[in-house]
Amino acid sequence: MSLSPAQLEELTQALADRIYLQVAGWNLYLGDAKLARPLAEELAAVVDQGAAAAVRQALERLQVPLGGGSTRLPLARLIPPGQLVDLEEVVESLFS
Repeated sequence: MSLSPAQLEELTQALADRIYLQVAGWNLYLGDAKLARPLAEELAAVVDQGAAAAVRQALERLQVPLGGGSTRLPLARLIPPGQLVDLEEVVESLFS
């Protein structure tokens, strides 16, 4: 499935304001971390697999640089479990 630029922007904005990663008890929203657009692009590439599968695959594929880029972790390792449900809901609401 290919997303229009407007759909990609809508997804980016929904992710930016609603989804966060968690480090040492701090919640950092994806918009503030500049990760909303890269995640939206990863999701757009796999959204035809269904929301749950697309979310898990996109979170594993998106590598987040830490420590000035010396270490990279999949975004999946930084998203709390409750946020997975929220992320799936965002994807389902925009593409169902």
